[in-house]
Amino acid sequence: MLTEDQLHDLNQPLLAEHHLQFDYLADLLARRGQDAHQLILQLVEFQVAIPSWALGTGGTRFGRFPAGGEPRSLEEKIGDVGLLNQLNGSSNSISLHIPWDIPQDIAGLHQLLKEQGLSIDSMNSNTFQDQKEQAHTYKFGSLSATDRAVREQAIQHNIDCIRYGTDLGAKVHTVWLADGSNFPGQSHLRRAYLRTQESLATVYEALPSDWTMLIEYKPYEPNFYSMVIPDWGTSYTLCQSLGKQAQVLVDLGHHLPNTNIEQIVGRLRQLGRLGGFHFNGSGYGDDDLTTGSAKPFQLFLIFNELVDANQDTSLTASTVAYMIDASHNTKDPLEDLLQSVDNILGAYAKALLVDRAALQEAQEANDTVRAEEILRDAFLTDVRPLVAEAYRQAGGALHPVKAYREAGVRAQLIAQRGKFSLSTGL
Repeated sequence: MLTEDQLHDLNQPLLAEHHLQFDYLADLLARRGQDAHQLILQLVEFQVAIPSWALGTGGTRFGRFPAGGEPRSLEEKIGDVGLLNQLNGSSNSISLHIPWDIPQDIAGLHQLLKEQGLSIDSMNSNTFQDQKEQAHTYKFGSLSATDRAVREQAIQHNIDCIRYGTDLGAKVHTVWLADGSNFPGQSHLRRAYLRTQESLATVYEALPSDWTMLIEYKPYEPNFYSMVIPDWGTSYTLCQSLGKQAQVLVDLGHHLPNTNIEQIVGRLRQLGRLGGFHFNGSGYGDDDLTTGSAKPFQLFLIFNELVDANQDTSLTASTVAYMIDASHNTKDPLEDLLQSVDNILGAYAKALLVDRAALQEAQEANDTVRAEEILRDAFLTDVRPLVAEAYRQAGGALHPVKAYREAGVRAQLIAQRGKFSLSTGL
């Protein structure tokens, strides 16, 4: 949607101030023994997948307020992600949810992905909703259901997701279960777990040898007395029972209030079972708000654990799948995604600034204040010039949201697709 000339013209008025800010920061970092250009290379390399379901206005059970111009097909969703990647150079893949995004023209989709410089990152199954054509309801569970026919239906759906993903070149399959109970005695807690384990094992057998299965957890919602996979420990035990290709997925909104998520991240990385992230912002629960909007320091601390583990030579190198999982009513969804990527890269950049040697020395000496100050120094550093330069070097916009608005993208999308177009999904 945007040409190189347009991006150049959008960047041009911002360049002088950008160079001034970047040169100052680069000099400041050099005095600390850090190379700004090496940091930028790491930022450019970092990629976070865009979920197909976040490209339209989010909905709640109380109402939905579409912005207009929403993507009406998988092809249009790919076009929107291509636009986001044009603007920031950090979103070169898309995550699909089935059955919302069942691919039809495989050859055509491959060609479109190639033209946009994108790939399909992962497939996500949906057994938390009944679909019009399905034979059995998931009202009382899917992979954990007492009715074998329901379990077999859910298993087949997951296998179908893997098949679609294989056709499109994906390498990751994500399972999130809404299964659980609302009332004491409604479900036999141990047998529900065992049925889930058995069902997942069947899906795992269908997984290609170069794929990863991510198992997500959530403490509550839509069930409020029990969830079959309520925490990282349950997910971990399921992964252990399945095999090396099974990994835990951490959704930042899937935790009880005040949970120390960075500690969970550290533990899973140590255990070799951290497979992926769903990034979003949370004030109370699974709010699915803009990543880093409410708790930026927590996001930084999570990246601090990730960077620390990546630099620890005693740990086996690990591939982690990063994806945004946001959806809300009050923002232009594309602006929201651009903001999320910006906050994610900012947190990552700050984590890269942490003086690891000094921090370890302070920790070993039990110097609590010094250790905290080292983290605060990194967190309070304004890394926006680093992130902006990473965008520029990746061929994107110095200020993606500003460029998006000045280019009038939403108005163009409305003109093409209509004011009342609705994206598939929630």
